[in-house]
Amino acid sequence: MSVLVVGSVAFDAIKTAYGQRDKLLAGAATYFALAASYFTQVGVVAVVGDDFTDSEMRVFRERGVSTVGIERAPGKSFFWSGEYSADFTSRTTLDTQLNVFATFQPQIPDIYKDYRYLMLGNIHPELQSHVQSQMPTAGLVACDTMNFWISGSLPALKKTLEGVNILLINDEEARQLTGDHNLLRAARAIHKMGPQMLVIKRGEHGASLYRDGKVFCAPAYPLDEVVDPTGAGDSFAGGFMGSLAGCEQAGEKEMRRAMIYGSVMGSFCVEQFGTERLQSLSREEIDARYRLFKELMHFD
Repeated sequence: MSVLVVGSVAFDAIKTAYGQRDKLLAGAATYFALAASYFTQVGVVAVVGDDFTDSEMRVFRERGVSTVGIERAPGKSFFWSGEYSADFTSRTTLDTQLNVFATFQPQIPDIYKDYRYLMLGNIHPELQSHVQSQMPTAGLVACDTMNFWISGSLPALKKTLEGVNILLINDEEARQLTGDHNLLRAARAIHKMGPQMLVIKRGEHGASLYRDGKVFCAPAYPLDEVVDPTGAGDSFAGGFMGSLAGCEQAGEKEMRRAMIYGSVMGSFCVEQFGTERLQSLSREEIDARYRLFKELMHFD
């Protein structure tokens, strides 16, 4: 099966204790697509500006990602600049320029409308619903959101969630969405909103899957060095959804395996700046780290 992601393709400028990059290929849809491409066919719907060159587009194509849905518009691409503290416990946004992304109205090309897996990236909930209406036959719909939409567009977000199978958010967002500090109770409240499955990402503490009254916890992979944590959550989502799309079904076993592959892809992402590590990976490296994860979790 194939997976379609709708979201941002952008440029980032990032500074960490390991150095500085002034122009990196980035965006949630970019991280997701590159991570998912190691498991299944991926399509992207996004908008970029005049500054997005064939060199950046080639990154997608070299990974076999379909770029038919990447629209070019007059102006500059979405740009974000940020700086991380030395221990990565805090991040400061220095600049955000929506540019062409400010008027993004995603239109799904016909070539993607039979894709069975759909990832609604972190865009306005009304746009997410607009995408859903264009993909009525999608068999599994996943969604990401953020505190900005939870606080400012909650009614629209709840409407979107009614048609979503999987919600992927972090622990802070789960608590904000439900008003409950206890994640088990928060998960039950979110299930009532629509999503049958909830993935709560917790950064260096791993991620948890809530489904059918069961909880599965995937650890974060221990690394000697973290160079740049930007995009780790989107890479996790790409590995997670890509792994699922590469299966014939999405049962308990497949969901748990997808959680580990998500953690694998997130761990690789942070080893270099931006999407650099995701561009240079091999499937052999991915599967080798997957096996290390299994050893890490084995206790009997």
